[in-house]
Amino acid sequence: MSIFACGQYRLSLERPLLMGIVNLTPDSFSADGCAGDTAKAIDHAHQQLKAGADILDIGAESTRPGDIPPPVDEELHRLVPVLKEVCTWGVPISVDTYKPDVMRSALMFGASMINDITGMSDPLALDVIAQSDCGICLMHMQGAPGSMQQ
Repeated sequence: MSIFACGQYRLSLERPLLMGIVNLTPDSFSADGCAGDTAKAIDHAHQQLKAGADILDIGAESTRPGDIPPPVDEELHRLVPVLKEVCTWGVPISVDTYKPDVMRSALMFGASMINDITGMSDPLALDVIAQSDCGICLMHMQGAPGSMQQ
């Protein structure tokens, strides 16, 4: 049996796993409207689990084409209140970030996976992950959101 080690979780890969998405950005592509509303975001996360999600992926920075990244403190301001709650639910929590400081904080609050859209392009991100037993999702993108369509 194939197993995915994801922090404290050992996930069987005998079947596809479903990742529920919780976007905490003011311009979420999924129009879930959770930005700035912790209670609504937590309720949305509950709904994702009820719908069958095996993992919750929480993102606090938009990476849509043309978007300008928020500073680390803004990303953490959006992320931490939701993360504090959902990390107590006994399910794997992934955090969608490429910023090493956000990764470090997310792991400290109990995230069990990092979803990095830059494929660990920041060497400091590699250091954060190397000091953890978290799972990792490596993504890729063309350029940066602010200029990827040029």
